Amino acid sequence: MELLIAGASRLDLELNPGQISCFQAYYEELADWNSRINLTAITDYHDVQVKHFLDSLTVVLALPKPLPADFKLIDVGSGGGFPGLPIKIMFSQIELVLLESTNKKADFLRHMVQRLGLERVKVVTGRAEETAHLPDYREQFYMAVARGLAEMAALAELTLPFCRVGGRLIAQKKGDIAAELSVAVKAVKILGGGTIEAKSIEIPEFTDSRCLVIVEKVEETPPQYPRRPGIPAKRPL
Repeated sequence: MELLIAGASRLDLELNPGQISCFQAYYEELADWNSRINLTAITDYHDVQVKHFLDSLTVVLALPKPLPADFKLIDVGSGGGFPGLPIKIMFSQIELVLLESTNKKADFLRHMVQRLGLERVKVVTGRAEETAHLPDYREQFYMAVARGLAEMAALAELTLPFCRVGGRLIAQKKGDIAAELSVAVKAVKILGGGTIEAKSIEIPEFTDSRCLVIVEKVEETPPQYPRRPGIPAKRPL
C-alpha cells in the first residue's frame, strides 16, 4: 500500500497499521468478487491504490474540521464502496450509509462491512429517487457524496434531498466540467443548494484533472424532488 500511504500523506492523512490492513483486505476482496460480478474495470494493485482508495480519500479536503460528533454521511450510488468505505476506514467515528441499487453490489458492500469489522455502517439497496423520499433518509445527512453517478444537474437531484440544511453535497468529477456546472446552476437552486464551488485536486499521483464539486444546502428541497426513477437523468431540471 505504498502508493496509498504516500498519496494520503499529501492530504495530511497518516494511515495506522490497522487502516493499512483494512485497505489490503479491501483490495483482496474487491479482486476476488470482481471475478464474479462487475464491480470495477480497475483491478491492478497499484491502480486500485490510486484510482479508487486515494481518489476516495480526496473527499477529506471538503470535510469540516473537526468532524461533528454526530456526523452522518451517505454515499449515493456506492458501487464498489467508493468513496464511502475508504472514508469510513480513515474516520471510524462517522455514521455511514451506502446506497446502491444493484443487489449484487449491495451484497458485496455488506460483505466488506462485515469483513472489515466496521460499525455504524448501513447498506441500503434502493434507488436514490425513491430512498430520498423516506423520512429516515430525507435531509438527514451532513454530507452526501457521489462519484461518477451522473451529470451534475441530475446528480444534484439524486443527492441534495439527502442533505440537511447546512450540510453539503460533494461530487467527484474529472476533466473539463465548466459547461456541465453552468448547466447545473438552475437545478441546484431549485433543489435548495447554494453556490457551486469546484476545488481542484492537485497531487502528483493523479495524471488527469480531478476536482471536488461542493454545494452547500441552504434551503429545504421541495417535496416533489427527486422525481420518479430515471427522470432526473432523462430530463434534468
